[in-house]
Amino acid sequence: MASASDQLASSINLAKFAQATDLKKRLWFTLGALIVFRMLSYVPLPGVDPTQLNLLAQQTAGGVLDFFNNFTGGALNRMSIVALGVMPYITASIVVQLATSLSPQLNAIKKEGESGRKRLNQYTRYGTVALTAVQGYFIAAGLETFGASQGLQPVVEPGMIFRIGAVVSLVGGTMFLMWIGEQITNRGIGNGISLIIMAGIVARLPITLAQLFEGGRTRGEWFTLVAIAVGVAVLVLFICFMERAQRRILIQYPKRQTARGVQAERSHLPLKLNTAGVIPPIFASSLLLLPLTVTQFAGNMTAGENWWSDLVINLNTWLRHGSPVYMTLYGLGIVFFSFFYTAVVFNPEETAENLKRYGGFIPGIRPGKNTELYFDYVLTRITVIGAAYLTVICLVPEAVFSSMSVPFLMGGTSLLIVVNVTMDTVTQIQSHLLAHQYGDLIKKAKLKGRAR
Repeated sequence: MASASDQLASSINLAKFAQATDLKKRLWFTLGALIVFRMLSYVPLPGVDPTQLNLLAQQTAGGVLDFFNNFTGGALNRMSIVALGVMPYITASIVVQLATSLSPQLNAIKKEGESGRKRLNQYTRYGTVALTAVQGYFIAAGLETFGASQGLQPVVEPGMIFRIGAVVSLVGGTMFLMWIGEQITNRGIGNGISLIIMAGIVARLPITLAQLFEGGRTRGEWFTLVAIAVGVAVLVLFICFMERAQRRILIQYPKRQTARGVQAERSHLPLKLNTAGVIPPIFASSLLLLPLTVTQFAGNMTAGENWWSDLVINLNTWLRHGSPVYMTLYGLGIVFFSFFYTAVVFNPEETAENLKRYGGFIPGIRPGKNTELYFDYVLTRITVIGAAYLTVICLVPEAVFSSMSVPFLMGGTSLLIVVNVTMDTVTQIQSHLLAHQYGDLIKKAKLKGRAR
């Protein structure tokens, strides 16, 4: 049965939207920031020939970089100043969070509260700069020889000057995107980093649909198009259902004297089936992007020269998008980060301690250590289901779509990110509208009180 707040939120009239001035400002700010991101994706690196680069992208289409190109809205194929997107920032966040779990010193910093969080964010920024510089150098150096091996020269004047300029531009672009994401989170609607990734995916949607319908028209496979449309609709419904699924734990508080007599207060602690959200596939893909960016270019730089070149070429073959090794590593990464991020977000020991402090308990479970073990037991079971759901959504549709004769680049991972981020953004919009409606009611009540 829906709660009173859910019923009130669903009954909010969109006519109130025109009166929600703060919400409109936040939405306009978010839209403007995303437009700036899209404009930057068309600004090429200094010293790059866009025509030659476009020909090179067409010749190398279908590789793993083409898959990650969907996350940047085509910026990687165009070699823009934001070609790496926010992936280095996400990778640096993974490293810092893992280090926090393993290092007692960093864990102590995390427990310092707001000051500790700022220090960890600063470490994440330093890591972002370092990772972007490394990836940017390999991209710049690889672009010089990668095009030559294909009979093209996308770099106008190859050399160290071009590489330094490319690295500086890529670092500046990634850091600017990171700053935009933080501003969206603070002054806009939704999670800024997730919205930037979603904007890149949605920006490629018209091209993907055009290629899909063109492929179906030329091959005459209209049944395949209908099957893809039905499959996408079913996936979206399934994602919405699983993202709203919860395991509610009954919490009971001591009996208190009320107007109706002595009553015991009860509430529920909702645990989402997918506590980690879209973080596991994003983390797993960003980690795969780090070595694949290097091997994708390094294989063409040193091909046939020594054993290292042969190893890199084999890695490019094994780790290509859709290969068994790639799918296996991607699936294992999703499962690992599902458990890891859930452990970061929800701390059973801290939750059990807070319940004990305020007198709450789970019926049939003793407060303290037993409650902590019960939380850990329940959380582990639902995380297994959540990790399995994420793995199926991200891997199975891509395997099915890749086996079809009609190309369809938007796989389960992209759909999961788009649907999840959209749901989160809509929820925040409803919360702002609800808060605005409550504010109007409070103002009216105060005016009536003054009139009396």
